[in-house]
Amino acid sequence: MRARILRDIKARRAVVNKELERTIWRYLSRNTTLEPQIRMQAQLALNRTPREASPSAIKNRCIITGRGRGIFNEWKMCRFQFRMHALNGELPGVDKASW
Repeated sequence: MRARILRDIKARRAVVNKELERTIWRYLSRNTTLEPQIRMQAQLALNRTPREASPSAIKNRCIITGRGRGIFNEWKMCRFQFRMHALNGELPGVDKASW
């Protein structure tokens, strides 16, 4: 499971590092006032950027187990780990519901 967590961290860093470059290339390729040749070059440059640098390639994963399903975004934990930490009182402001 550790490999998945490390891969996720690496992908998130790549997105942050390439964010400005991708934004510039995307703007240039979609700007209709520019010449078609410049727009095509910008599109080719956008296609050359690494696949893992795309924000849509990031999948939310549990920071403890690396599980990719049932993730609570606020705590970045899967539902089972969230439950275990909440029952142990390790999450401030989270209580077991009773009614």
